[in-house]
Amino acid sequence: MVTQLTLNNGVTMPALGLGVFQSPPELTTAAVETALATGYRLIDTAAAYLNEREVGEGIRRSGLDRSEVFIETKVWVSDYGYDETLHAWEKATGKLGVDQLDLLILHQPAPDRFDKTIAAYRALETLLGDGKVRAIGVSNFMPHHLERLLAATDVVPAVNQVELHPYFTQPAVQSTDAESGTLTQAWSPIGGITFYPGWGEHRRSVMDDPTILDIAGAHAKSPAQVMLRWHLQQGRSAIPKSTNPSRIAENFDVFDFELSPEELARIDALDTGVRNGPDPDVARAELFAMVIPEA
Repeated sequence: MVTQLTLNNGVTMPALGLGVFQSPPELTTAAVETALATGYRLIDTAAAYLNEREVGEGIRRSGLDRSEVFIETKVWVSDYGYDETLHAWEKATGKLGVDQLDLLILHQPAPDRFDKTIAAYRALETLLGDGKVRAIGVSNFMPHHLERLLAATDVVPAVNQVELHPYFTQPAVQSTDAESGTLTQAWSPIGGITFYPGWGEHRRSVMDDPTILDIAGAHAKSPAQVMLRWHLQQGRSAIPKSTNPSRIAENFDVFDFELSPEELARIDALDTGVRNGPDPDVARAELFAMVIPEA
């Protein structure tokens, strides 16, 4: 079973990581420390989550050498622009307590101000060239966003982190990523059940889907474990979020079974084409304006 993925610039990244979106700061340090003790080596955070400082503290408390932990974080839209994004790196590294990031990505395409998105990505290219980050990428970029970005920049994104779960598989995004050599990374990978005010009020949990339950029963695994295994066998990275120690351990226990081609196809067939999270093409001026605190 592949536990490491090689990015398009040769950097290796753990396939499975811990996400900390909506993890309260007071619970984040313990969750990160627990995950690293469990065996995780990838931690995904973001400036907009307001818990980078706690992630850094969890990593330090783990006792692991810095080189053993792959740290991924995101630049928020209010810090887009060339100089602003260079400073965003300073804020992120200051809070995390490190001098290099393994992966730094743009959090949203922000098509209503795409000139600033391009300038931000050019700053990522500079940070990459200067060795301040080991890889760069994007999040929530749809094929048309990627096309515009690739036409205006030099470095192909190493990663595109998008909403991706059995009810929303984003085949066009996955195809575009594959064509350009960009790794698709799934946020909300175990069902798209994270709550977003104003989106998905009528969603149903993939955890309760009869197909997922049937496959889980056949392998004596949980629905979450089946979905994570589905991601990993299809070559994606996945970053399930939890602050519960038993769930953190359960989500990592996915390397001792294998889904058959038929089971993978049955899960693929669950796609509804309906996202649960926000539409990346919809401008959210108030949220985009959120100021990221200094380190």
